[in-house]
Amino acid sequence: MVKIAEDAGYDFNLLKGVVVVNDEQRERMVAKVERAVGGELKGAVVAAWGLTFKANTDDLRESPAIAVITELLEKGAIVRAFDPQVKAHPAIDVGTDPYVVCDGADALVVLTEWDDFRWLDLNTVKERLAKANIVDTRNLLDRAAALRLGFTYQGVGR
Repeated sequence: MVKIAEDAGYDFNLLKGVVVVNDEQRERMVAKVERAVGGELKGAVVAAWGLTFKANTDDLRESPAIAVITELLEKGAIVRAFDPQVKAHPAIDVGTDPYVVCDGADALVVLTEWDDFRWLDLNTVKERLAKANIVDTRNLLDRAAALRLGFTYQGVGR
């Protein structure tokens, strides 16, 4: 839309501002994951839950989850992802089970608000992760339960 506005000679500042805010939000999420794994993404293993633009769809277009994962990969992280509707992606290692992608990971990052994720067993997740770190970009998981189990939990706006 910004390009269309520019082509028409209109300076769409409001939309440009939205784009900037979205980019900053993605960068904040990547920084949270970076802190969760100890400050260095190179070689860190990250389990990612969610790839789609939003829950209950298979739409990957303009997906913030894909943007975050792409940046994690560019910074040297090893990312294994799970999404209930996505079976493969050309640039991302997509697993078939949300628990399996957690095996040996330094952190779990929740990127799409699939209700399915809310009901997964955090005890099992903790047993499979190498380090008990959660970055919940959707504030989907039960923060109090995660903290009781010994997770380091980072949500958004908390």
